[in-house]
Amino acid sequence: MHRVTALVRPVQSTFELGIAAEVFGTARAGVPRYYEFDVCAEKPGPVPTTAGYAMSVTRGLSALAAADTVLIPGWAPVDAPLSAPVRRALLRAHARGARLVTICSGVFALARTGLLDGRAATTHWANAARLREEFPQVRVEPDVLYVDHGDVATSAGAGAGIDLCLHLVRRDHGAAHAALVARHMVMPPHRDGGQAQYVPPPPPADELDGLLGWAGARLGTPLSVSDLAAHLSVSPRTLARRFADRLGTTPGAWLLSRRVTEARTLLEETDLPVEVIATRVGLTSAVNLRRRFRAQVGTTPGAYRRAFRGS
Repeated sequence: MHRVTALVRPVQSTFELGIAAEVFGTARAGVPRYYEFDVCAEKPGPVPTTAGYAMSVTRGLSALAAADTVLIPGWAPVDAPLSAPVRRALLRAHARGARLVTICSGVFALARTGLLDGRAATTHWANAARLREEFPQVRVEPDVLYVDHGDVATSAGAGAGIDLCLHLVRRDHGAAHAALVARHMVMPPHRDGGQAQYVPPPPPADELDGLLGWAGARLGTPLSVSDLAAHLSVSPRTLARRFADRLGTTPGAWLLSRRVTEARTLLEETDLPVEVIATRVGLTSAVNLRRRFRAQVGTTPGAYRRAFRGS
């Protein structure tokens, strides 16, 4: 069981902590449990929250010694110093192999450990300039939802913390399990970390949403961007503009991403040959699937399947 421990401090954001608890700590009927969730503080006891009440935290920094993932759900105010005991505890956890993850302003605490020097990181767009000014050795990327280096990961504004946490579930246990958790949370489809922080409201159900469902049910057919446009009775140029406005991507990129995601699920849940999977998701051949899969996932379909069957 993978232990996720959140390090909280006064005044703690209930929303940012709630994100971590919802993804990693909530038991759901029919959903396998792979995580244990816990909370600790530098000084155990009552911890004031942004909601106006204090929560009782019984565990101290020693809890980090057993954590597989240490999560910092915000750090307010952002100029609050990192005490020597907290810094030592974070560095020790990282040194023994724990993953350090931050949501929104939590990146300021992680940056004060020095672990982000020379690396890319993100935070809420309103704090990006301050992060860049205070930590010039950190490559601040203000226009993305999250950045994951494997051993450390940071997210943008609080809502992007959901995207990052679901991404970590996807990385740990596969796309199918992450999608199951997301469905129980009534979350929208997977958003890649490179997507812009400024996300427009979802389109009306009779516009793009209807198209996405229609296309998703036909991945095994030779769908083209022209087919998508024809389904909405619009030009390919108009379709491209709607995708850019509503999803921050292009129709072709969305369609390819959707096909690769479906391939991941089939690799995890079935013993179908790669050639068959390629046909089912509309990528026509094993060669094409391997090329597209490596470009998007960073590994081959065979290696991906072996990794998840092994785990």
